[in-house]
Order: sequence, then C-alpha cells, then structure tokens
Amino acid sequence: MGEVTFTVAGRPHTVACRDGEEPQLRELAAMLDAHSESATRASGGLSAERTMMFIALMLADEVAEARRNPPAGIPDEMLDRIADRLEAVAATLEDESATS
Repeated sequence: MGEVTFTVAGRPHTVACRDGEEPQLRELAAMLDAHSESATRASGGLSAERTMMFIALMLADEVAEARRNPPAGIPDEMLDRIADRLEAVAATLEDESATS
C-alpha cells in the first residue's frame, strides 16, 4: 500500500493509497491547493476544516459548471466519476483535519 504526503492550505496531509496512485493523488492535491488562498480568505482563516469546506465548494462549483456547459467530447459519466473522486479526496482531507 502506498502513501502520499502533500500540503494543502499550508497544512500537511498524509493519505494512504494503492501502489501507483501516488502521482494522481499529488495532482489532485495540487488542484486543491490551487484554491487554498481564495478558500482561506473566504473562510476568514478561522479553521482548516472551514478552509477545506470552501475548497470543496469551489471544486464542486467547477464540476457543476462543467456539467452545465460540458466541453465537447466529455461524457457525463466521466464528469460524474471526477466529481466522485473530488468528493472522496475532500472527505479524506476533512477526516484528516478533524483528527489532527
């Protein structure tokens, strides 16, 4: 079993994964971290959990927008799988921040 440590919103997180999934998790973490500055401002910097919630909302908004205006060639099923994965990553990060 693999393990990945990454930083989102200035906080380190370690997540277990299947061997070989490490690069994908790092890529997903980079997507989360890309929203961290805006999410920290939106949350007022009150807590890591609140910041993660705002990151999840920002990503959910992107998924919803993609569903409303899908680029040509991306099937709804793929968007659903992407949304499910993003939700799973957000839930893992929320669980991690709750136990920290």
